[in-house]
Amino acid sequence: MPHPKTAEEMIKCAGSIEAELLPRLLHVTEAAAIAASYQMGRGDKHYSDQVAVEAMRRMLNCLDMKGIIKIGEGERDEAPMLYIGEKVGTWEDDFEVDIAVDPLEGTNLAANGFPGAIAVMAMAERGGLFHGPDIYMDKIVVGPEVVRYEREHPDKRIDLDAPVRKNLEIVAEALNRNVDELVVVILERKRHEQKIQEIREAGARVILVTDGDLMPGVSTAIRGSGVHMVLGSGGSGEAVLTAAAIKGLGGKILARLVLPTVANGKSDEDVAKEKEEKMERLATMGITEENINDVLDTEKLVPGKDVIFSATGVTSGPILRGVSLFGEGDARVHSLTIGSSGVVKFTDTIYIHDKEETPLRYQ
Repeated sequence: MPHPKTAEEMIKCAGSIEAELLPRLLHVTEAAAIAASYQMGRGDKHYSDQVAVEAMRRMLNCLDMKGIIKIGEGERDEAPMLYIGEKVGTWEDDFEVDIAVDPLEGTNLAANGFPGAIAVMAMAERGGLFHGPDIYMDKIVVGPEVVRYEREHPDKRIDLDAPVRKNLEIVAEALNRNVDELVVVILERKRHEQKIQEIREAGARVILVTDGDLMPGVSTAIRGSGVHMVLGSGGSGEAVLTAAAIKGLGGKILARLVLPTVANGKSDEDVAKEKEEKMERLATMGITEENINDVLDTEKLVPGKDVIFSATGVTSGPILRGVSLFGEGDARVHSLTIGSSGVVKFTDTIYIHDKEETPLRYQ
């Protein structure tokens, strides 16, 4: 009796970027994670980030591609490398790709030895990633069960402008749970105090994270992770990276750009000052006061057809284990990679340069 050809069919669906560059992209995030892990717990978040950035850039420049950083470490005058617009790769191949990077998502987490720090990046064909500014995005992230539920119930959809309780009820129905069984992750920020109160009043449980809500967002699309929704405003770059992963996992993100002064409830004077400083730059990206409040869904954040994502744990979290160092540069790392074909890989990689001195151990 013929067996299902699921794996073969999915592999054949992989685009050229996924087939050729995703295995190499894994090496890039692994190198950044290992570099950052040597600074784990040393209390210097800036140096932790610096070594991760340097390692990621070195590895990216080994790839045969014409890469442009669309989401990176900041503007050219703010970051010495992996800045927005920087060209990376050998530029000796026909692969023209846009890249989003966060060499160390959770710099404070890594510097203080807290769980959940990762090295992460995404890549797509030219024009395949939202070219967003370095401001905030307010967002909701949910898994594929909610996407299916919305398709079957067109009148019941999550909405950035809806009351928190209504969104929670939709997610609960989609997951065949009660609201009090849901877990929502949100950044622990003063600007989120009202949302946190509304979540709790609705009966759902809250996990507050001090930094790094990217992997919790990805976790909403992984059954058994214990995370059912991510809410709140954070970096726009992290939202796009989350969208790249969520797209491959079948989940959904809704997001809206928001100026930090607006999100944090600052005075009208402070808001006006930030607009004066940033709106001219935003206009070059096509973002104006007329459209800054538009809702961006998964496809608008990541319109690409050949999208790849890689994340490697620096410190252990719910999904990825942290780096284990063996001395002399040897290390064991745990990563998640996702491609537009739908293939998802959890990869456990061991780097040992002298196997006589350090034999491979099976665990």
